[in-house]
Amino acid sequence: MLVAAGRGERFGADRPKAFVKLGERVLLAESIERLERSGWVDKIVVVAPPGWEEPAILLAEELGCGKVVVTVAGGATRGRSVQAGVAEVADDAAVVLVHDAARPLVTDEIIERVLAPIGEGWDGAVPGLALPDTVKRVEGGAVIETLDRAKLVGAQTPQAFVASILREALTGNVEAASDCSSLVEAVGGRVRAVAGDPRLLKVTTARDLELVQRWL
Repeated sequence: MLVAAGRGERFGADRPKAFVKLGERVLLAESIERLERSGWVDKIVVVAPPGWEEPAILLAEELGCGKVVVTVAGGATRGRSVQAGVAEVADDAAVVLVHDAARPLVTDEIIERVLAPIGEGWDGAVPGLALPDTVKRVEGGAVIETLDRAKLVGAQTPQAFVASILREALTGNVEAASDCSSLVEAVGGRVRAVAGDPRLLKVTTARDLELVQRWL
């Protein structure tokens, strides 16, 4: 499943972030094509910004991406958008891969990396990067504690989950969830952290977009 419903308010564009230009085409095109080429992906559900479902499916058709089976409008929050997307996933799907279109440089290597723990009995897997900076917990401007960064990672996507467990996790309160892993953790799911990829940068600003363009 490809989540592309973000409004991109921090980006400052006149359109949703998924439809800003990355080189000669829109940002969404990069993720769709990469997932289409992956031998690990059978079908793709695209969660588009409300009102942009038709442009998203037309883009998939123009790119010749036959794995895209449906586009659906996202919700007001990321959790609601994931709910809408998972509702379109086939009932017989064993594993759901959730990826953010804002991280366009997804590779087969990272997809394989998050799928491997599912075969080992884990309920989910998430790629993460070690944090280079000292991390402090702050309340009202006051430093409460300094956290042990050796035990912390910055979570990325794609994230992989046993489909039935992800569906269960999405029946709860999803409003504040910033990723799917936190929801699966909340229902007791066992989630494995695997090595992330620095090139899976989340595009939030025009500067991020320029950096991703240089990496292509």
